[in-house]
Amino acid sequence: MDNIKALGIKKYVDTILISEWEGIKKPDPKIFLKAIEKLHVEPNQCVFVGDHPENDIHAAKNVGMKSIWKRDYQWDHANADYIIDDLLEVPNIIKKMKG
Repeated sequence: MDNIKALGIKKYVDTILISEWEGIKKPDPKIFLKAIEKLHVEPNQCVFVGDHPENDIHAAKNVGMKSIWKRDYQWDHANADYIIDDLLEVPNIIKKMKG
């Protein structure tokens, strides 16, 4: 959460759920479904940003969310909709998505 504030991208984020605070561990789909419910939107209207190919990206896509992988060099690849090296790239991707 502090990273979001420090990067100045909080204005682009509608909801943040911390799995430990919610008592639901990723990749359990319940954490993603809870976010969708809080937003009152359809899954394809959500964008999930994460750094783990399975627990974040694969799990978010499994519930129908769009995904942005913050590249982590522990893994070679993630099947994400977008791949970034820096969280500061997120606002531009969101703008592209909006058209």
